[in-house]
Amino acid sequence: MKYFAYGCNMNPEKMEDRNITFSHRTLAILKGYNLKFNKVASSNPKEGYANIVPYEKGIVEGALYDIQDSALSNLDRYEGYPNHYDKIRVKVLLDIGQEVEAITYIAKPDKIKEGLKPKKDYLKHLLSARDILSEPYCKRLKSYDTLD
Repeated sequence: MKYFAYGCNMNPEKMEDRNITFSHRTLAILKGYNLKFNKVASSNPKEGYANIVPYEKGIVEGALYDIQDSALSNLDRYEGYPNHYDKIRVKVLLDIGQEVEAITYIAKPDKIKEGLKPKKDYLKHLLSARDILSEPYCKRLKSYDTLD
C-alpha cells in the first residue's frame, strides 16, 4: 500500500518509532494542494500541525512509503483517524514522471484554525526528509514562523 506523508511522518525514524513498517521511501509530489500548519495540536491550541488544503496551483512535496497493509491500523491511530484526520486517496507524481495513487490524511474541518504555528522540533521532523525533498522546498519549510 502507498502512503503519502507530508508532515512529521516524512521522518523515517518517526515511522519506525510508531512501528509502521515500510519497504521503500521516495519523493512524491502532490499537485492541487498547499501545505499549512492549521491543524490544532491536542496539547497546545496555539500550535499547528501539518495539513494539506486544496489549492489549484499548489504543490506539496512529501515522502511516499510502501507500507504493509497490517501497518495501516498503527498509522490510523497515530494520525488520529477518524477523529482528527480523514483518510483520502490522492494521486502523486514520482520524480520519474509516473503517477501513483496513495492514501494520505487531511485534517477534519472542526480541527482546523488559522494563525497557528508549528514548533521548531516539529519542523525538524519535516526537514529530516531533506534527503529526498528539493532544496527550494526545504527553504520554504525553514521559512515558516515557529511558536518557539
